[in-house]
Amino acid sequence: MQLNNLLARHHQELALLIGNGINRYNSQANNNSWDALLTTLARTHLSDFAGKLPAGISLTEFYDVLELGLRGDLQPDQTLQKKRPSLQQQFCHLMSGWKVMQQHQTIMQWAQHFACPVLTTNFEHTLSDAVNARAFIGGKTAFTDYYPWETYFSTAELADPCAGFAIWHINGMQKYHRSIRLGLTHYMGSVERARARLHKGNQRLSSGGDIRLWEGASTWLQVLFHKPLLIIGLSLAENEVFLRWLLIERAKYYKDFPDRAQAAWYVHTEHEKDLGKLYFLKAVGVQSFAVPDYETIYGAQTWKVNN
Repeated sequence: MQLNNLLARHHQELALLIGNGINRYNSQANNNSWDALLTTLARTHLSDFAGKLPAGISLTEFYDVLELGLRGDLQPDQTLQKKRPSLQQQFCHLMSGWKVMQQHQTIMQWAQHFACPVLTTNFEHTLSDAVNARAFIGGKTAFTDYYPWETYFSTAELADPCAGFAIWHINGMQKYHRSIRLGLTHYMGSVERARARLHKGNQRLSSGGDIRLWEGASTWLQVLFHKPLLIIGLSLAENEVFLRWLLIERAKYYKDFPDRAQAAWYVHTEHEKDLGKLYFLKAVGVQSFAVPDYETIYGAQTWKVNN
């Protein structure tokens, strides 16, 4: 399937799920990458760091190692611990120089034109800055900056997450540094928070009740479970445990309620060699297809608004 054809056919119903690939496209070296930021933090905090992530440890686990090392250094002096910025704050500071690029503007303008919800695993605000979107807090539950899942960026307030253009940050956002999900421990916390909404209480999604009334109806979970997804810029490697688990839960939900099933597509270049990942995606109902290069994914011609 060609990406242009998919966009032309499904533009009125899609939700986009965007990863850090959109930041790395046409950027200098790998500056706009999670790997590079973690490497910078490791050089600062780990005296034995060799300059490269060792084999046999995931990025999420490596972040937890960094945090353990920092805590170990500070345990004897609680006053110093309060003064030193957390790793999440340091991570956000390192992202402060990331700038809006052409692909951010082009793709967000397309999404805005077609009232398309956007989910992103990115932390920084280049997508919202690209269209001068501002933050809104939906829902009726008490706000928490640890899990601001009801917070979205848009140019207008929404009554329903599925009903218009907005940018939702799955793994936290730079605006609230404590929301940033970087380590495996963070991911497990997100899993437990999502699991409670999916499977616990009278208003759980798995009960099959009114989708407008379940516990996650005012969060980005509503979009992920109830809209067709186009996934771009995501490696979806093994360390993406939270998102992979959500795709498994999405597939289970559709098995139980087939009338609610929605399609999903994963776009990758022809150089993709991770057959295990593609096997996993097929098993959870995500159709993968290859395009010749990154220009095909992020280029202005692909996201041209024709109507």
